[in-house]
Amino acid sequence: MFALAQETRDSRRAQGDRLIIAIDGPSGAGKSTLAKRLAKKLRFIYLDTGAMYRALALKVLRQGVDLADDARLAELIAGTEIDLQEMHGRLAVLLDGEDVAGQIRTPEISQMASKVSALRVVRARMLELQRAMGKRGSVVAEGRDIGTVIFPEAEVKVFLVASVSERARRRYDELKASGRVVDLDETRREIEERDKRDSERDLAPLRPADDAVLIDSSSVDADEVAATVLAHIQTN
Repeated sequence: MFALAQETRDSRRAQGDRLIIAIDGPSGAGKSTLAKRLAKKLRFIYLDTGAMYRALALKVLRQGVDLADDARLAELIAGTEIDLQEMHGRLAVLLDGEDVAGQIRTPEISQMASKVSALRVVRARMLELQRAMGKRGSVVAEGRDIGTVIFPEAEVKVFLVASVSERARRRYDELKASGRVVDLDETRREIEERDKRDSERDLAPLRPADDAVLIDSSSVDADEVAATVLAHIQTN
């Protein structure tokens, strides 16, 4: 299966083409795990758009910017550089040159990232940055509007879902493993709040692209999900 997918990749590269794999879905559905596995197997660039919004959320919190202050927010966005680079086998999230990858996975950052991502001035800037990264080569991009807004031309689109209870459990386990004191019920409420905010926002709401493949990861492991996507790539 992987050999065939690799042949597809090599054939496209020989023709000078890029292949874009877009992975959308709600928080905790397994987008990052899937995207990382695909990028590693296919030797593609891994583009974590959620990490970019989280980095900006961190800067907003650091500087105490009021999201209702359009002028101040626009000024902050214009003076912000965010980049993703692989360093020593891991993804570095560079916020104005500082690697903040280890600081952006807290519940507070998650909630703020959801809020800033609903703002037009923020999304316009991120659109520029993300599309620029997509021009570096073939990519596996994951987020909440990859197949509908960022890369609507993507050859492969996946919308990954899972039950709220399963996504809450995964997030709870992740936070607990990192040493944080967390409550499962509170984690579930935060996920439900973010789902509602992301799906009901006017600008780029969370929804599957019309031509996306829908995969439910609630009761299957990451290897099975990756195998399903690789099989789909063979036919595209």
